[in-house]
Amino acid sequence: MSKLVTIYGGSGFLGRYIARRLAREGWRIRIAVRRPNEALFVRPYGAVGQVEPVLCNIRDDASVRAAMAGAGAVVNCVGTFDKGGRNNFEAVQADGAARIARIAAENGVERLVHVSAIGADAGSDSAYARSKAAGETAVKGAFPSAVILRPSVMFGPEDQFFNRFAGMSRLGPVLPVVGAETRFQPVYVDDVAQAAVKAVKGEVPSGTYELGGPDVGTFRDLMHGMLRVIGRRRLVVALPFWIARIIAALLDFASLATGRLVANRVLSGDQVKMLRRDNVVAPGAKGFADLGITPTPAEAVLPDYLWRFRPSGQYEAIKASAKNLRGHG
Repeated sequence: MSKLVTIYGGSGFLGRYIARRLAREGWRIRIAVRRPNEALFVRPYGAVGQVEPVLCNIRDDASVRAAMAGAGAVVNCVGTFDKGGRNNFEAVQADGAARIARIAAENGVERLVHVSAIGADAGSDSAYARSKAAGETAVKGAFPSAVILRPSVMFGPEDQFFNRFAGMSRLGPVLPVVGAETRFQPVYVDDVAQAAVKAVKGEVPSGTYELGGPDVGTFRDLMHGMLRVIGRRRLVVALPFWIARIIAALLDFASLATGRLVANRVLSGDQVKMLRRDNVVAPGAKGFADLGITPTPAEAVLPDYLWRFRPSGQYEAIKASAKNLRGHG
């Protein structure tokens, strides 16, 4: 098989970790993205010319085909939280996934890895979850031997989960959350990347794998754990879902009224729906154990990148040490 892989969305949160791992394995890598000039940071992952960003719009057959030419393996990491606009749920997560799988089959690609999400469900009231399910169905129809990965919420240095709420904790004594009792199973982004690389190399059987970390906790539990890491005391307040729906509706309307010039990055109505459902690995689902991977606990990674949210940042440990010395003086 050609050791050329095309990673659609390869400059994103997960994609960059997959690219880095594959580069170390000696693969040539095409990073297919809408804005290649903003993905130049991936080039140093390998030797000169080994990792190259290329222009691609997954809404266009010719663009997807060109980015895939000559590739022996394909990874689709493209996803969105934008319900509206041209790159919406259906266009990206359903139609885009279908297009990539169909063209991969037409091109004789040997291996396809598709990244979906825990909670993908054709019967969900969430448009995001329905589009993820539609994408999975299309992928399995066009490329039956595909490996589908369904991660829970991912964490890592560039995440938009713990980083976001740690940043919010600096704004005041209260940290509001929606779905405080909803359970999550956070998974380390590089563990998911390792699973994808195993699939690219043909080391795992085809099928669907649900990927969650070793620990399950409520949203409230996760926030308390994050606050301990950054050394801040905050009151974690559960916003009732009816209030969350009102806030989300106002924010969605504001975005729509401005022609989506002001994107709603705070809380959407669809996110409120998703927060009503646990985001954990289903009983009996294939997962990390079937892939021969031991998932990394969040407590082993969070201190490595959340230190900047501590009251004294990188100097917090030094200040604590100095206090101890004064106490013994």
